[in-house]
Amino acid sequence: MSQAHENRLKDSASAYLRSAAHQPIDWNEWGEEAFAKARADEKPILLDIGAVWCHWCHVIDRESYENAGIAEIINRLYVPIKVDRDERPDVDARYQSAISAISGQGGWPLTAFLTPDGKPFFGGTYFPPDDSMGRPSFRRVLLAISDAYKNKRAEVDQSWQALEQAVAKAEVFQDSRGQFDPRIVDTVVDSALSQFDERHGGFGNAPKFPHPGAIDLLLERYQSSNPSGRPAANGERLLHIAERTLEGMGRGGVYDQLGGGFHRYSVDERWCVPHFEKMSYDNSELLKNYLHAYQVTAKPFYRDVAEGIISWVTDVLSDQQRGGFYSSQDADQTLDDDGDYFTWTLDEVREALSPEESRAIEIFYDVAANGEMHHDPARNVLWVASSVEALGQKLGLNPADATILLARARGKLLAARMQRRPVPAIDQTHYVGWNALFISAYLEAARVLHRGDCREFALKTLDRVLAEAWDERKGFLHRIGGPRLEGMLDDQVFAIAALLDAWETTLERRYFEVAERAMRLCVERFGDPDGGGFFDRAKDSAPMGGLDVRRKPLQDSPTPGANSAAAIVLDRLAALTGERLYSDFAEKTLEAFTGSMPQYGLYASNYALAALLHSRHALQVVVTGRANDEAASELEKEAQRIYRFGKVVLRMTAERVSAGALPAALRETIPHLDAERAQAIVCAGTTCHAPVSSPAELRSLLLQAATGAAATS
Repeated sequence: MSQAHENRLKDSASAYLRSAAHQPIDWNEWGEEAFAKARADEKPILLDIGAVWCHWCHVIDRESYENAGIAEIINRLYVPIKVDRDERPDVDARYQSAISAISGQGGWPLTAFLTPDGKPFFGGTYFPPDDSMGRPSFRRVLLAISDAYKNKRAEVDQSWQALEQAVAKAEVFQDSRGQFDPRIVDTVVDSALSQFDERHGGFGNAPKFPHPGAIDLLLERYQSSNPSGRPAANGERLLHIAERTLEGMGRGGVYDQLGGGFHRYSVDERWCVPHFEKMSYDNSELLKNYLHAYQVTAKPFYRDVAEGIISWVTDVLSDQQRGGFYSSQDADQTLDDDGDYFTWTLDEVREALSPEESRAIEIFYDVAANGEMHHDPARNVLWVASSVEALGQKLGLNPADATILLARARGKLLAARMQRRPVPAIDQTHYVGWNALFISAYLEAARVLHRGDCREFALKTLDRVLAEAWDERKGFLHRIGGPRLEGMLDDQVFAIAALLDAWETTLERRYFEVAERAMRLCVERFGDPDGGGFFDRAKDSAPMGGLDVRRKPLQDSPTPGANSAAAIVLDRLAALTGERLYSDFAEKTLEAFTGSMPQYGLYASNYALAALLHSRHALQVVVTGRANDEAASELEKEAQRIYRFGKVVLRMTAERVSAGALPAALRETIPHLDAERAQAIVCAGTTCHAPVSSPAELRSLLLQAATGAAATS
C-alpha cells in the first residue's frame, strides 16, 4: 500500500500500532476522539488489543486486517480501535477480564466488540478468516455482531451492563477483606506442591509458563527450614521442586541455548517447543531465580544460565550507551515463519560446522532430520538431550574436551545465526516498570556474581529513568520518551524497589529520598484508604474511557502482582525508617485480599512473599569495619552469598555512620555501633542478634527463620 493510503497509526509512538499503518482499515488509537466518532456514526467499536511481539497478532493482521474484503466490512460497520497492550496495560487488563468472562479465555490478540461508549458485549481472541479449528470465520462474526447490535439492542445492553458489574466487583475484591493471617503462605505453597509436574518440572500442563514468584517462595521456605543444614520434613521437597523446574527450563528449548535468554513460554509440557518471543519482564524475574538458586546450591549450572541471560540482554535488549532495557524481541523474522530464526534443520547444522562439531550438536541437542516444529517438520528446537559425560563417551572424549567442543560448536552456530538470518525485531520502547525490574535484577547479579558491569549499567539506567520519567508531583511515568503516558501502579512500586536496591548498593541518599517521596505519592494517588490496597490507575488520572472501572491488581501474570510488590516495598521502608505509615498500609494492603487468596494460590506467590516479609520483618545485616578491612570484606561477601528474601546488607564505615548513612530505625536499634571493628549485626524489626565476627557464624544466623527470637543487642 502506498504512503497515500497509510492510516492514522503511521505516526504512533507504539511500534505495534505503527506496524498496522499500511493496513486498509481506518484504525483509531484509543481515546475520546474514537468514541465520539462511534457515537456520531451510531456504530459499534471493534477493539483489537495486541503487541508487536505477539505471533498470533501477526497472523490475524496478515489473514484478516490486511484482507481488502474483511477491511471493507470493518470500515463500513464499525469504528475500529487498535491498542498496544504494553503501552496501555490499563485498557488491556479491563477488557481481558470482560472477554474472559464471555469466552472463558483471554490472551492476544484480544478481539472485543464494544458499544460506542466502549462497553464490551462480545469478544474472543483469534478468529480465523474462514471457518476452521472449531472457530467461526471472522467475516461471519463481524456480520453477525453488527446485526445483533442493530436489531437486538436490548440483549446487547443487558450483556454489557452485566459484564461491567461483574468486572467492577471482581477487580476491586469487594468481598475479600479480612484479618491478615501469615498462614496464608502455606496455602500458596500447597498450591505449588499440588500443581508440580514431577516429570518435567514446572507447574500444570501445557502450555507451560514460568512462575518466578513461586520459585523464590519455595527457595525461601527451604532456607527457612534449614537453619543448621538439616531441612524440615518437606524442606528437601521444596528445593527439589525449585531445582527440577529451573533445570527443566534451563535445559529446554524455552531457553535459547545459543544466544541466552528465555522465550515467553512453552507450548508443550517438556519445556521443549516455545513461543519464541522474548520478554524483558520474563528474563528479569528468571535472572533473579537463577541467581537465588545459585546462592542456595552453589551449582554452576544456575550461574551459567544467569550469565546467559545477562549476555543476551547486553547484546540484544539494552541501550548500552545511554542506559535502559528494551521491552521485547519478536518471535519471527517475517509473517510466514514460526521461530525460524531460533531453530535449525540438520542440513543447516552440518553446513555451519565441522563433522565432529556437528555430531556433538546432534547428540547433545537432539538434532535430527525430523524436528519439533509443526509448520516445518525439518526444523529442530535446540534442547539439552544428553549430559556432557554421555556425549564424551559417545565421541571418545573426556568431559573437559567435550565441553570445549560443544562451546566451539555453539559459538559457530550463533555466529551463523546472526550473520545469515534476519534478526527478529526489537521493540526499543523503554517502559519504566520493566526497566525497574531489570535494574533490581542487575543489582542482584552484581552482588551475587561480583559483576561490576551489571552494577554500573543498572545505575546508569536508573539515573536515566529519574532524569526522563520522574515527576516530582505525580511519580513515575509509564514510558521513557514519546508522548507523555501517566504511570501505572506497577511503574511506581517496581521503581521504588529499584531505588531501594540502588541505595543499598551505593548508600547514596538521593535514591532513598526519591523512594520515600514516590511511596508517599503512591499511597496518596493510588491507595485505597478505606478498603486497603492500591488501584492500578491514580485517582487523579484523566478518565480512561470505555470500561473505566476501578481495579486492584493482585495476580502474578507474569510480572509480580502490583499490590504484592507495594506491600513488600512498604515493609522494606518501614524496616529502614521505623515509620508506622508504611507498615500499617502494608498490612491494610495484605488484608484487602485475604478472602481471595485460596482461589489464586500459585498465581499469587508474590503475595505469599509479601506476607512472609510482613510477618517476620526484613532481615538487615550491618557489616562494619574500616574501608579496606579484609575481615569486613569477607563478612560482606558471606552476607551477599546467602539467599533470604528481603535481606538488606549495609556496609558501614565510621565515615558513613558519622555522615548519617545508617537508616533511622537502625540508628535507634543499635545506637552505639562500633564501626571501626570488623563485625556483622543481623537485625529484624527492633531486635538484633549479638555481633559476630566470622563468616560461618553469620551464615548460621542468616539461615535461621525466627530472627525475632534473638536477644536484643
